[in-house]
Amino acid sequence: MAEADWTLVDGSLAATSVARGVSSGFTPPNGGGSYVAGFNTLVATTGFTGFFVNRPNFAPLVNAGGSASGGSIRFAVQKVTAAVTGFTPMAFICLRAGSAVAPNPAGTDTGYLMGLENSNPYRIVFVKAAPGNGLQTAAVRRSSSASFTAGQWHHLRMDAIVNPNGDVILRFFSNNLVANPVTAPVWTAIAGMTDFTDDAFGVNSGSAPLSGGFAGWGMWANTNGRFGLLDHVEVFRQT
Repeated sequence: MAEADWTLVDGSLAATSVARGVSSGFTPPNGGGSYVAGFNTLVATTGFTGFFVNRPNFAPLVNAGGSASGGSIRFAVQKVTAAVTGFTPMAFICLRAGSAVAPNPAGTDTGYLMGLENSNPYRIVFVKAAPGNGLQTAAVRRSSSASFTAGQWHHLRMDAIVNPNGDVILRFFSNNLVANPVTAPVWTAIAGMTDFTDDAFGVNSGSAPLSGGFAGWGMWANTNGRFGLLDHVEVFRQT
């Protein structure tokens, strides 16, 4: 997707608090282009900064019949800062918004989030929460068996499959970037992150499952001097 396909989410921290944009000054993931996107916190303000895909049928996600649907988001992500607490780069899908125009993750808008947790070392985690609250430990539903240290790229994929009965099935994959570029991934299940069923009764997650909504990427932080990168973000909608 091109830069014009992404819109800043409502409630994002100001550019004076979080520097954001693209740069050619950092090593991209295997197979990446000349530029990577990034966020750098300039002050110790708590909040989220991110972008959602604004293309027709993606904002919000609807299938070919016009009904709210799920989809798949794939993205490369890296924690750059050696001190790997105080920030969580992530992607989201099926983010419900109080407004049909744009999501506001600084408020109560909830979605399915996947990213790099706020710890050192960190794991890959999945939560159902508001991006404005970060990848809260208490909200984690799935986490990778392996843990990691800053400075390495991860190529991740999260699928949200809306079933006819109302269940939403979440599935989680990664691509080995040493062997496969971001342009030709070989997706494998992430150890420790089995499928999660957000059931129609709202039992497993404590709330009703999500369909439709918005997909995008960004970073939550609560302190200054934190730097995260994202690259090669792709969004597919469920047909």
